[in-house]
Amino acid sequence: MDQTQDFKTLQDQVQSALIATTRTAGQIASEDLGFHRSFNKEVGTALDEQSQRLLSLASALLKSAASIAELRAPVLEDADDLENDWRGVVDVVDSLLEKSDICLDEYTGVIKRKEPTASEQTSQAASKSNKPGLNLGLAFRTQNIVKPQLTFDVKPNNHDNSPWKPILSSKPHAIVPLEKALSTIVDETDQPQYRHPYETEILNLQYPETVYQEATPIPYLPMATTSATFVDTEEGVVEMLNELKDATEIAIDLEHHDARSYVGLVSLMQISTRHKDWIVDTLKPWRQNLQVLNEVFANPKIVKVFHGAFMDMVWLQRDLGLYVVGLFDTHWASRSLGYAGGSLAFLLKKFINFDADKKYQMADWRIRPLPKEMFFYARADTHFLLYIYDCMRNELVEKSKSDVDEENYIEIVLQKSKEVSLLRYERQIYNAESGRGPGGWYSLLIKTPALLSNEQFAVFQAVHHWRDKIARADDDSPTFIMPQHVVMSLAKLMPMDMVALLGIAHPVSHAVKSRAGELLDIIKSAKAQGKNGPSMMDVLRPDTVGAIARANIPSVAAKNTIKTMVAVVDEGELRSNNSAFWGGAFGSSIWDGPTLTHNTKLTLSVPLPALSSEVFSASTGFATEATPVKELAKDVTPSPEPAPKADEPFVLKRGSKRKSDMISDMESSDGEFDISFKDLEEDPAVAKAARKAERKAERRARKAAKKAAKAEAAAKASDSDEDDEDEPFDYSKAESVLNAKRKAEDHKSGSKKKQKPFDPYSKSADAPKGMRRQQTERSGKSHTFKK
Repeated sequence: MDQTQDFKTLQDQVQSALIATTRTAGQIASEDLGFHRSFNKEVGTALDEQSQRLLSLASALLKSAASIAELRAPVLEDADDLENDWRGVVDVVDSLLEKSDICLDEYTGVIKRKEPTASEQTSQAASKSNKPGLNLGLAFRTQNIVKPQLTFDVKPNNHDNSPWKPILSSKPHAIVPLEKALSTIVDETDQPQYRHPYETEILNLQYPETVYQEATPIPYLPMATTSATFVDTEEGVVEMLNELKDATEIAIDLEHHDARSYVGLVSLMQISTRHKDWIVDTLKPWRQNLQVLNEVFANPKIVKVFHGAFMDMVWLQRDLGLYVVGLFDTHWASRSLGYAGGSLAFLLKKFINFDADKKYQMADWRIRPLPKEMFFYARADTHFLLYIYDCMRNELVEKSKSDVDEENYIEIVLQKSKEVSLLRYERQIYNAESGRGPGGWYSLLIKTPALLSNEQFAVFQAVHHWRDKIARADDDSPTFIMPQHVVMSLAKLMPMDMVALLGIAHPVSHAVKSRAGELLDIIKSAKAQGKNGPSMMDVLRPDTVGAIARANIPSVAAKNTIKTMVAVVDEGELRSNNSAFWGGAFGSSIWDGPTLTHNTKLTLSVPLPALSSEVFSASTGFATEATPVKELAKDVTPSPEPAPKADEPFVLKRGSKRKSDMISDMESSDGEFDISFKDLEEDPAVAKAARKAERKAERRARKAAKKAAKAEAAAKASDSDEDDEDEPFDYSKAESVLNAKRKAEDHKSGSKKKQKPFDPYSKSADAPKGMRRQQTERSGKSHTFKK
């Protein structure tokens, strides 16, 4: 069965199980377990058993994870242990996530295989030493080797911060001479750099016609019937070069080591033609003389097939002075073809049905003499690569459409290969103040889930800087000196004695153990100075990172390094410091810019009417009629509007006013409407609103007349009532109140109108009404002010 399908099935099963577990845990958490425990003893017993089972499972998982994460596994005996040792659980999970991220990058081909640290090798060897068949590859992971860089003719200088200059002494197949090609440029960070020596040649490259043509794949030779040549002398290099000149395609791969070197070492180079394989030792003192291979590597008529050449291009020019013109990267070919996997192991299984032995993937390739098992593993990386190139090239040409740029797959792969071959090596410049750049502390800081205090942040910076300084001096990888999680643990716990320091910095490398006193003094000094130092939030705040970095970076080059890492956004176009209603109100987020000085009184940008005693002078407590806002606002002196600023906030407006707004704008303070004939002619909407305003005025006039007539009739009725009070009321002649009869004249007249029954509360309806509700609310709408 296909391994990809197996993994997809496993992934679906794990994902469904996690979803079900999470859903069940949420349902349990929503129940009142305390009530059920007290109500039924059997439930309490079952809960205790399941809790203990879950704790034991969690402890086993943490122990298994800590065995490959160089950490102490926290022991969870009860629920309190989980809360008390939560930091240890987080450290294990963080370490696993970091390793997973690296493994995914290696699997997809983004980065090359990385060497493990000494502690990783020791712990893995110890945990698997008793398992037969698993420790064969681990036997070649020893670190007890004299550093080969000590014997190089040109030794590495890890303290040189000047622009890196290519080590080329000659330039075969040149279009532009070497002297002109090595001119300096200013990169996107305004930092001076040397040009790529073969930039012109790569940009003007025309691949051979055979690359664009389908052809029957040339079968590879079985490895059992062929042999490979180990090249460890300069004479052997010359013999190999003479044979490579006759080839039209060659396959190349590198083995790299970066644990016991600050910048890394190209330890081995594999080269294959259709009929022969070579394994070149690149750790010889004369290693830079291998640049004679540029006779083939820079020849545009010879196709160089790599897989995942992203880092290979940088390593070749950094260590050996080699440049590739005519690259074909099978990693980009697999991506363009939409393969399920992009690793070399996937291609070997797909086209050759060859299972790559992964137990040598993390081997120490500095070992000399090279063991047979590692020799075979290295040879397999290039022995089948040309046959794979033939198959993938045919598939690309078959699926390509030359008239559609997006579907011209063969051209896309060749252009991507050119971009990869144009990569340049640049020195790693460490900036202790800003933490930016390769290997800086900023990338580690933003990944931590905890918020460090000022003292912890100062210790974190100091320890990280000390580790980089020791790594440069000893020519070791910073992670070999001290793993990332140890740096963070030292910052969080800030040990103040030697015992605590060595207990936290586990595993302890020789560099740390021999300088433990120096490291302890640095931690104490940083903790004392961190009380008044910058906080972690000041550094993470987007608007202060650049200011802090520029204030502490003396060089222009380092200052511009910050410029590339922080995205600059013109916030004046996106948001304003003032609210359209509240004015200059306070900010709501710690990520906002510097807070302006605010008044002690919160003022409104919209003036409100002055409140006086006359407003509440009605005896009933309510005004008999709503007073227009414009009349109340007459006495209020309008504040002068501030002059418009460059960063004044924009306002989104409707395309046209609503009719009610037009009518309100036409209405003056005395209830009449003011509009010119010019407005009526220019805008039909204004004319329509004017007609509606006239009808509204007529309705108001009729309503006022009707109200006056009603008031006059009520006054007359009150006068007649006063006259009737002089005569005594005869109760014997009074009609029934509950069963009022119809009047005779109503029957005689034949009127069909029924007489209303007597209502003793009818007069109360004529009493003065309260204030009419001015603000009406509708579903889905909200009104704050009404003009």
